Amino acid sequence: MSAFSESLSVSASGLKAQAHRLRVVSENVANTDTPGYRRKLVSFGAEAEAAGIARVEIEKVSLDRREGERIYDPGHPMADLSGHYVGSNVNLVVEIADAREAQRSYEANLKMFDQTRQMSSGLMDLLRK
Repeated sequence: MSAFSESLSVSASGLKAQAHRLRVVSENVANTDTPGYRRKLVSFGAEAEAAGIARVEIEKVSLDRREGERIYDPGHPMADLSGHYVGSNVNLVVEIADAREAQRSYEANLKMFDQTRQMSSGLMDLLRK
């Protein structure tokens, strides 16, 4: 495999990983008001290859172990005898920060992909001359 295709492959794996991360963040935001919902977390790892090139891979999606907020609402169908129920453990400020970080990482991988494509195109132009 050429250096150009390896570079494209690495940046494409980063794009795929960050897109998955954005999907998980949007699920968390959508379920902010869902009682009992636990925030999902994405873990990344490196997929090593024989050539020594490491691509990003999604290791697992896990649930945040932090307890959800106890909300007092005696009329809620999920309320216990004391009138409380457990809400979600999603913090919108944290989710917005995660979304921004994933967006920036996605943009960096996209820039790397575009730079590699431009370099490859420039090389082909030089070889034609």
